[in-house]
Amino acid sequence: MRIISITNQKGGCGKTTTAINLAASLAGNNRRVLLIDLDPQAHATVGLNIKADLNIYNVLSKLTNKKARLEDIIKNVSENFDIAPSGMILSTLEQELAGEIGREARLVDTLHNFKNNYDYILIDCPPNLGILTINAMRAANEIIVPVEASRFSFEGLGQLVEILNLVRDRLNHEIDYRVLVTNFDSRLRHSFKVLDRIKETFKSKLFSTMVHVNVKLKEAQSEGKHVLSYDKYCRGAKDYFSLSREIITAEKTTHAVPVPVMPDLAKKMKELLKERLSKLNEVTVSINAPQAKEVYVAGDFNNWILDNKSRMEQHNGSWVKKLPLKSGRYHYRFVVDGKWTEDPNNSNREINPYGEMDSLLEVQAK
Repeated sequence: MRIISITNQKGGCGKTTTAINLAASLAGNNRRVLLIDLDPQAHATVGLNIKADLNIYNVLSKLTNKKARLEDIIKNVSENFDIAPSGMILSTLEQELAGEIGREARLVDTLHNFKNNYDYILIDCPPNLGILTINAMRAANEIIVPVEASRFSFEGLGQLVEILNLVRDRLNHEIDYRVLVTNFDSRLRHSFKVLDRIKETFKSKLFSTMVHVNVKLKEAQSEGKHVLSYDKYCRGAKDYFSLSREIITAEKTTHAVPVPVMPDLAKKMKELLKERLSKLNEVTVSINAPQAKEVYVAGDFNNWILDNKSRMEQHNGSWVKKLPLKSGRYHYRFVVDGKWTEDPNNSNREINPYGEMDSLLEVQAK
């Protein structure tokens, strides 16, 4: 499970917009997502039209007369997407925790005892660097910092990086952070000047995806929806869906410890494997990308997962992968250095729910 905090002490940078729509986009990629609204302003909760008697305050506070577990307050937003709501009462928690020992670990302790099956937990932080934000940083192993292409937002980013270094040094907690450019207006030369400064300063810490100015993002929040349910073909939806795919490319595989197998059982397993393989067709896909560092292929056949099994092999500038597939119809795409693209060698394509093109494979029975 990946825990990602979304934070920036400067308001108006698209922090909550990113939290809501990234969560929805990850859910659209068949990932189970929980969004924790840790902002007392409760913009994520209100922006998704969630009504709740209990919220994250009742989970984290020791003084509340309505104590609750995290699983008690969770509300469903849409398929694969849940939220732990917030409320104005959460603003009192900063004062409650001020004199407590271990106050920075209240959220991480809660998540440690949380029984769940989520692939991602996203945390929408307050627009300040108080105790709640420190709790979110301590609980997360990754941080996304939304930044507008403006001078003040850029300078605030430097202050946030200093806080991350303090968390690392004082709390002995290493956090990886990535910078996301939001509200990018390609009509303004000033935007490109600030973008160049951000690229020069943060280089490898910058997401390839940028979120462009798009009125549909604001309209969706006004309607109490995420943008994929409001207008999945708009620029904002495509940007956040692209961001989710870029994040998914960083998923790491876990390797199970091999379990000893008895000889008779091993023989039966080999026979069963041979029988199943005889029913599969071997299909080869390839893409010419001589400058690429890594290429994957993902689709219906592997639940769109990027791992060592979906990594392609390079041969003289072309990347190749053999896929053992049953007869049927499959959607797929390539991921070239983190960027998703259809197969240029396959003219058989179909538009996906997010306005992009998937390549199609028709596998005939033997």
